[in-house]
Amino acid sequence: MKWTNTLANDPVWGREITHQHQKEQVALKLAQRLKNGDVVGVGSGSTSFLTLRALAQRRDKEGIEFRAIPTSIEMELACSALSVPTTLLRVERPDWSFDGADEIDSNKRMIKGRGGALLREKLMMQASKKVYIVIDESKHVTRLGQNFPVPIEIQPEAIHIVETSLKQFDTITKVVLRRAVAKDGPVITENANLILDVTFSQIDNEMEHKLKSIVGVVETGLFIGYPITLVESDKL
Repeated sequence: MKWTNTLANDPVWGREITHQHQKEQVALKLAQRLKNGDVVGVGSGSTSFLTLRALAQRRDKEGIEFRAIPTSIEMELACSALSVPTTLLRVERPDWSFDGADEIDSNKRMIKGRGGALLREKLMMQASKKVYIVIDESKHVTRLGQNFPVPIEIQPEAIHIVETSLKQFDTITKVVLRRAVAKDGPVITENANLILDVTFSQIDNEMEHKLKSIVGVVETGLFIGYPITLVESDKL
């Protein structure tokens, strides 16, 4: 039985969406990819929310049924509000998935994880047969790390071990524990971990491997070497 309370039926993004018109245009374009019976991996963030909403609108209009595998609690709630059936990654493999990006360079190297779901997003990307990255023009950068730090998800017990190890990297200029906005203390991920936001002056292709070799690092927001298809306002 579906919940009937307001929060369970309110598919509204709780914050202001930047570049909303552009994001809605690419979301509508990607929704044309949907086929009846698809299992779709749903990324996190406002772009993914708008894309999920476009998929649900096409379902309602054309009767195309699909199941979603959400990568965060926020997207689980959005699926529920939009009456999109969900399944689990350990139960079904996605036919395709979509997600946004915080930054992407000319070599399709990305930074993701401002929403805190980087581990689940990376698992989804690894599992999907086809991965679409939905972006607007503001996401393109000439240098990875130009606008945003790299999120690093860590086990709480390892916070001092990891920070000490990060100080050995010459290209790291700043390490900050991500603090919560609506609660005291740090952000806690869906996996009960902490996030360090790390600023780099330069990021090479081996950096993801170097960071993950540190004991206590669970995952990084560097997405390098993944076979992705970009979806933008002027092409699919």
